[in-house]
Amino acid sequence: LEKRRRLRLKCGVNTCAGENVFVFSAMLTSFLFLPVQYIKKFYNQTWTERYGEPIGADMVTMLWSITVSIFAIGGLLGALCVTLLTKLIGRKGTLLLNNGFAVIAALLLALGEKARSFEMLIIGRFIMGVDSGIALSALPMYLGEISPRHMRGSIGQFNSILICLGVFTGQVLGLPELLGQESRWNFLFAFLALPALLQLCVLPFLPESPRFLLMERRDEAGAEKAFRAFLGKKDVSKELEEVHAESRAQNTLHMASVTELMLNPALRWQVITVMVTMACYQLCGLNAIWYYTNGILRDSGFAENVIPYIVLSTGGIETLAAVVSGLVIERIGRRPLLIFGFSAMAFFFGLLTVFLNFQDQYSWMPYLSFTCILAVIASFCSGPGGIPFVLTGELFEQSYRPAAFMIAGIVNWVANFAVGLLFPFMQESLQTYAFLVFLVVCVLGAVYLYFILPETKNKTFMDISQSFAKINKVPLGDKEIENELAIKAGSKEVEKNGKVIIDGEMESSF
Repeated sequence: LEKRRRLRLKCGVNTCAGENVFVFSAMLTSFLFLPVQYIKKFYNQTWTERYGEPIGADMVTMLWSITVSIFAIGGLLGALCVTLLTKLIGRKGTLLLNNGFAVIAALLLALGEKARSFEMLIIGRFIMGVDSGIALSALPMYLGEISPRHMRGSIGQFNSILICLGVFTGQVLGLPELLGQESRWNFLFAFLALPALLQLCVLPFLPESPRFLLMERRDEAGAEKAFRAFLGKKDVSKELEEVHAESRAQNTLHMASVTELMLNPALRWQVITVMVTMACYQLCGLNAIWYYTNGILRDSGFAENVIPYIVLSTGGIETLAAVVSGLVIERIGRRPLLIFGFSAMAFFFGLLTVFLNFQDQYSWMPYLSFTCILAVIASFCSGPGGIPFVLTGELFEQSYRPAAFMIAGIVNWVANFAVGLLFPFMQESLQTYAFLVFLVVCVLGAVYLYFILPETKNKTFMDISQSFAKINKVPLGDKEIENELAIKAGSKEVEKNGKVIIDGEMESSF
């Protein structure tokens, strides 16, 4: 086991990830898989040229650790900026501005080797982290606000689908025949600018979020124009009235701060739910799976030059599972997919632990281990990989949504940093039993969601907020009911069993 661990550390592949967004069909995220030895060799060469002596082992380890961890620090900073940016320049404006970070980061990362500056790589990766932190909050917010409620989950899942497609694209580009060579690795970084340039060409022609225009900017004409563009119809009076009703029902008309959101008893369990799902999203062990994949394939007897092509199957499984999830989310719902995803991950983590411990005794056991890895990846992408971002946009009304995404972003990036910091120590002390820790996290997440999370499928934002009223011990006021009924103004109302049933032909799609 110790020999195998050292081999993995020596030959392992780390992930240099940069995320940007390409909006209309959704977004494109580029995860670039670079051989660690190429970048470390560049660090050593640069150090030798500057100081006339080879870099020490401790120094190169420290520089590499900074390079890896600074991405999460940049992501945290980006998440902290989202509330202010979306308030000042809107959802669309924030996404457009974010492209600047991506282009700057791509230039620094691509030109660092030519300039003989490893500092440029570190700074570029930090800026790419800022870009990712902003994108992972602003984009789900934008998609959730422009989507009709019967399609909100499917459109929101494009986030996950194209992240997986970005992973697969990075794996393909990183093949030795393409850009995965010592003389070409810097060109992989330049690819990060492509999604940003695509978005700059397309996004200016798309409207701003109509909810943002109407509820925050009080621009009814602009909101009406945006609704018409997104829905493809002229009469959007029902959609406008629904947003007006939501505005009247809110406890506050100004954009709430994080402190106000945290202290609001009517939103207590929504906040806890978002924090739990985001923490489980990062702590469920998927990053650890990437660490073990190459080692298991080597133990299976595959040649080193064949392994990159077999690893492509992980990206393909990811993408396929995310696509299937996007197709069924509006039929099955968010809650069942999340609970199934975490439960299935826990099951396959248990099997993987067993298989890894018997791997040296049976020649066919590594194949079962790799099958479990694919199953864990598919389980993650079936629900936990994308739905937490959809939920964050659905569980809160307009005035609290930016603050909610800031909280979700903070939890996401802090947990990401914690996994990167702690997993090497867990792996060192627990070896293959480290997966049992992730099994416990997945089980706890599934149990929490089973007992706490209501289904949000095909519900308005007000309906979702009201579904938490009982657990938050906040009574539903008559004014809120009247406002909700105002959405259907002009429709036929029928009293039945003490409930108001609205029989209108033109129900709001939002």
